[in-house]
Amino acid sequence: MNLYIAIPALDELEYLPHTLAAIAKQKTEFPFYVYVCVNQPDEWWNKEEKIEICKNNQRLLNFLNNYNEFRIKIIDKTSVGNGWKNKAFGVGWARKTLFEEIFKSAKDEDVIISLDADTLFNEFYFQSIGENFIENKIDVVSVPYYHKLTEDENTNRAILRYEIYLRNYFINMHRIGSPYTFTAIGSAMAMKVKVLRKIRNITPLSSGEDFYLMQKLRKMSPISNYNSAIVYPAARFSTRVPYGTGPAMIKGSKGDWESYPIYHYSLFDAIKETYDIIPQLFTEDKETEFISFLKEQYKTDDLWSPLRKNFKTLQQFTRAFHEKADGLRILQFLKERNKQLNISDEKAMIENFGVFMQKAESKKENVFLKTIFLKGKLSSKKLIAVRETLFELECAIKRISCTD
Repeated sequence: MNLYIAIPALDELEYLPHTLAAIAKQKTEFPFYVYVCVNQPDEWWNKEEKIEICKNNQRLLNFLNNYNEFRIKIIDKTSVGNGWKNKAFGVGWARKTLFEEIFKSAKDEDVIISLDADTLFNEFYFQSIGENFIENKIDVVSVPYYHKLTEDENTNRAILRYEIYLRNYFINMHRIGSPYTFTAIGSAMAMKVKVLRKIRNITPLSSGEDFYLMQKLRKMSPISNYNSAIVYPAARFSTRVPYGTGPAMIKGSKGDWESYPIYHYSLFDAIKETYDIIPQLFTEDKETEFISFLKEQYKTDDLWSPLRKNFKTLQQFTRAFHEKADGLRILQFLKERNKQLNISDEKAMIENFGVFMQKAESKKENVFLKTIFLKGKLSSKKLIAVRETLFELECAIKRISCTD
């Protein structure tokens, strides 16, 4: 089995050399091949405010062409005339282009490791991925992640709050048994070539492409959340994509977390209420809050009879249900109902921890969290305590050590 490493890069001269250094240190028995797509829209060469990014990309190309630690397959989508044209641009197109290039050489059982240009990992990361796919017979993995902190207080507060949002979502999705329990981070996922070919590659969105890719893959194959080694994406403000970690941190640093709230556990319980009656929906109509929402989204009062007609067993019907009530619909439901619920992030987190701790192996007292939230502003120190507690819970779920 070969490993193919796919890295999109836009204005990454400062960061990519560190990622390449981490790759050069890999101790693995699996042959690996590194592909880098240096990219930006072609029209940026004619925009004064973007010309420095174009020049920086050229410097990066020069660096890559002279890199001698290992061979790199370079895809030039930055030089004049080679950049993205019209609306076909962004990280989604970069990943799609990388995957298409990999398809030319890779076999179905080979594995693509998706990275970003600012991702770090230990020397056994590639080995852990290869062993994981072979030993656990998986097709897709959402790799455990952890953002290391910086020397800047504002940056740390933003990434900690964003990571708390991600981990709260994951733990609640796991708690209700959702098949869409995964964290979609472009730098923390790997998949077999065959499954990516089956879904006809990634949908090349300008951002959020990792979420839609993982959702498409989940509809075809289970997604593993286990890997013995984790990745460390960079914590930094960035406008490279319209949505995602960097833009979320920018908005959050200004006090705007409306798009990334701490969802209250009761919203997930409302989804589970529907999960619990799937066997009944196979034979008769039922009403729940989530079903009412789905009817609004699909603009129909008859959600289930077409599924009953086309899927004759409960197992087939259940799979069809989850394809209809997918991860996107769940997120839409959470966002809409969260506004109606009007519970502060602090109150939601306190009450969520009360639910999390009921089944957790951790014996930490919930009063600890109340003290964190209720005594003044959430400092970085307090946010770290919350993040670490959530990380510990997530580690237990994923069967990994909290240390790498």
